[in-house]
Amino acid sequence: MEKLIKYDKAAFINLLKSRGIRDDAVLKAMATVPREKFVGVHLLEFAYDDSPLPIEEGQTISQPYIVALMAEALQLEPNDRVLEIGTGSGYAAAVLSKVAREVYTIERHQSLALQAETRLKQLKYDNVHVLCGDGTLGWPEHAPYEGIVVAAGGPEAPRSLIEQLAIGGRLVIPTGPSTREQTLLRITRINHEEVEIEELGAVRFVPLIGEEGWEEMEEEIRPRLKKIPITKPQPVSELIEKAALHIPSIESVDLSSLMKRIGDARIVLLGEASHGTAEFYQMRARITQELIQHKGFRFVAVEADWPDAAQIDHFVRDTRLEPTQETTFSRFPTWMWANVQVLEFVKWLRHYNERFKNTDNRVGFYGLDLYSLYSSINSVINYLEGIDAETAAIARRRYGCLTPWEADPATYGAVAMTGKHKSCEEEVVAMLNELMKKRLTYAEQDGRRFLDAVSNARLVKNAEQYYRIMYMGSRESWNFRDNHMFETLTSLLDFHGPEARAVVWEHNSHIGDAAATDMGARGEINVGHLCRKKFGDSAYLIGFGTHTGTVAAASDWGAPMEIKTVRPSHPDSYERLCHESGLNAFMLPLQDRRHRVVKELSRPRLERAIGVIYRPETELQSHYFNASLPRQFDEYIWFDETRAVDALGPEAGIGMPETFPFGL
Repeated sequence: MEKLIKYDKAAFINLLKSRGIRDDAVLKAMATVPREKFVGVHLLEFAYDDSPLPIEEGQTISQPYIVALMAEALQLEPNDRVLEIGTGSGYAAAVLSKVAREVYTIERHQSLALQAETRLKQLKYDNVHVLCGDGTLGWPEHAPYEGIVVAAGGPEAPRSLIEQLAIGGRLVIPTGPSTREQTLLRITRINHEEVEIEELGAVRFVPLIGEEGWEEMEEEIRPRLKKIPITKPQPVSELIEKAALHIPSIESVDLSSLMKRIGDARIVLLGEASHGTAEFYQMRARITQELIQHKGFRFVAVEADWPDAAQIDHFVRDTRLEPTQETTFSRFPTWMWANVQVLEFVKWLRHYNERFKNTDNRVGFYGLDLYSLYSSINSVINYLEGIDAETAAIARRRYGCLTPWEADPATYGAVAMTGKHKSCEEEVVAMLNELMKKRLTYAEQDGRRFLDAVSNARLVKNAEQYYRIMYMGSRESWNFRDNHMFETLTSLLDFHGPEARAVVWEHNSHIGDAAATDMGARGEINVGHLCRKKFGDSAYLIGFGTHTGTVAAASDWGAPMEIKTVRPSHPDSYERLCHESGLNAFMLPLQDRRHRVVKELSRPRLERAIGVIYRPETELQSHYFNASLPRQFDEYIWFDETRAVDALGPEAGIGMPETFPFGL
């Protein structure tokens, strides 16, 4: 039966990585040790499920993620000696044997100890030594140990185990006031008298029975009367407070240290935890101003449609040759870019650009998104009518395929998928190819106008495909959209030259590395992940967060904007840890993996994401996801209490400006 089961080891390891396991030695061990050899025949099909499985004596073989987490927490070196308490099936001991030089393991159930010893010998794990006994007392004959791991939960850490640690050694153990409430601890022995204790998260293990653990009785398990004082672990919120760089105000904060950390990065990606929070826009603007003034960044690329952003680009570079009545940011959600905070930044950028006589040297403003299908079609045709009337006629004919669906392009995608209307793919691809064939001729006349035209043509091609595949599933459409935004970003870098540097403004869900979140586990990618993959350390990813306040958002897609109250952050979230630091605003560097706060924050926790839609009544289900913050971002910027953006245009309140001046 065993031979008939095909195990997907690659998916198994990818799952561990998605949950935050990074230690290469541990991952290699998890991939090498055959878990199917340590479970019953009737459970073989579940061998690589990420769940605990029952074994004899009422015990379990631990969940693979927990085995990997505890092995990683030990921080082992190849020549270390490890003591394991709770042998069980022998699986965890086998994993540890691939990471450390010698493994000593104790099991209190004689039948399990004998089975594990036999199994480990048959599988040639010759550096594992099994003892049947009271694990709470350790195995002093072979002490000291660089690592001790306990696969059962006790009321406290047994003194005997602490005493058998080498100086600098780590004890990883679940403890708690009851067998149902446990916290995984890492206890590091500093010297003969002192230990340092770190909390690694909530867990649930079988009880640790023994002289220095729980007392086993017929009807209940109760703690021994003996109490051993243990230093209280330092809360993660205190570690954040110590490591954070306070922001007294957005206007006055000294960003020199941030500029130093960014260094020579070619791309700086600035996120946001919502699409409607004033402080996120203001801080992104302040950082962008520093990058432009002191590091020579050439353009800003934002999560907006190309034609809308092109109007802003004309305004900030003062290249509009004639007045236009073309509306800017008129589709839902208008407030995302048509707000006072963006207006203040683009006015600053226009003023900054006045120092450059050559408009090509002025800092640009571009859109990366692909929702402007018909605006982009009109832009391509208008460009060609002024430069090549014959090709303009060809474009009008080819793009005519999409004309019936201008009011609702999503409907085009639906009917094209069902075959009730022919796909326009061939026509839009041909039009882009037509432009590219004549790129030398067109670009010679006006390189920037050609960049605009070909970017719009590429957007039309991709938008046509996007509206077709959006009915195939959220993963496919999400990945296609972010690939388009990344492709547009790289084409802008190519246009501006090999030394060009870019600032990106997008939501955290686009600029944080998807591989460090639930998105990666679902097979989704994003701009941040693609930037890290292509540019490595030359991409610097900065996330943003808040605890509470107000936000501009809608209740449904296309619904009116509302000013909504942001619920206080979830108790198990990164946001709550930041709130409990007591700081109202700060920057938190996350690149140094050796820093204790970075280690503590690496364990996956909940993180909040508010888009253009916010539903507080279902916030946990609809707005939280699991992530490893230090793997997701290089830096995190926090504002404890925030307010909604000040909308312009149709969403504006009384006394607010009604329109952008950009196209006037």
